Amino acid sequence: MFPIQLDRPLIVFDIEATGISPRADRIVELAAIRIEPDGTEVSGYWLLNPGVPIPIETTAIHGITDEIVASQPTFKDKALEILAFFGEADLAGFNAGRYDIPMLAEEFARAGIPFEADRRRLLDAQRIFHTREPRDLSAALNYYCGRAHVDAHGAEADVRATLDVILGQFKKYTDLPRDMDTLDRTFNPIDPFNADRSGRLRWVDGEVTVNFGKKKGAKLKDLAKNDPSFVKWIIKNDFPQDTRAICENALKGIFPEPPRQKRLPNS
Repeated sequence: MFPIQLDRPLIVFDIEATGISPRADRIVELAAIRIEPDGTEVSGYWLLNPGVPIPIETTAIHGITDEIVASQPTFKDKALEILAFFGEADLAGFNAGRYDIPMLAEEFARAGIPFEADRRRLLDAQRIFHTREPRDLSAALNYYCGRAHVDAHGAEADVRATLDVILGQFKKYTDLPRDMDTLDRTFNPIDPFNADRSGRLRWVDGEVTVNFGKKKGAKLKDLAKNDPSFVKWIIKNDFPQDTRAICENALKGIFPEPPRQKRLPNS
C-alpha cells in the first residue's frame, strides 16, 4: 500500500539533460511514474533529441550520445503528450525542486506551453533525507562514537570531535585506504573537466569555458578577445586565485593545455 494518502495523482520523475542549467541546457531523457490515488502505477519514458550537441563530459555521466538521440523526437514534438501524462498531478523527485522541475518548466516554456509548476505540490526526497539525516559534526560524532558533542562550535571541542570521528570511521570501515594518496584520490576527486579548482571555468570540447553567470557557456578565448572587460572583472573581484590567474593569462593570449579526454564506454 502506498504510504501517502493521495487526493490526486503523484508524478515521480527524473531528468537527464545536456547539462545542469535550465536556461541553457536541454532534456535528453525523461522518465516518470504516475501514482494514482488508488495506488496504481503508470510509467512514462521519453528519449529526446535536444537539438544541440551533448557535451562529452555529460555523456560520460549518463551515457547518452548525439548518435543515440539523432533520430528521436524533440521535446517540442512530445510536449503535449508529456503534459497529458503529467496532467494536474503533484510532483516528486530527488532534488526536483532545484533541478528537474526548473528544467521541465523551461522546456515547456520554449514549446509555448504553460506548465504552472508552482501550482503543484512537491515531495522532494532529498529534502526529507537532509532533514531527517543531519550531516553535521554532532551527528557524525554520535554515529561513529556513540556520544554527544559537548561544546559544539568551540574550536578545541570541534577538533577533538573531528579526530574522534576519523578514528571511528577507520574502525567501522576496515576497507578504507590506509595511505593519504589513495584517500585523497578517493574522497577528494578532481573533476578532470574543471579548468580551475572551483569549477567556475570548465573544459568543454577542448576550450576553457565560463561556468557561471550571464556568460555561462562562453569560451574564455572569445571573451578575452571580444569582451575583455568581463575577464578583467573576474580578475579584480573575489574569485579564487587560480581562476584569476587563468584569466590574467587569457588576456595575454596564454591558455592552459586541455586535459586528456577519457575514452567513453562503447566508443
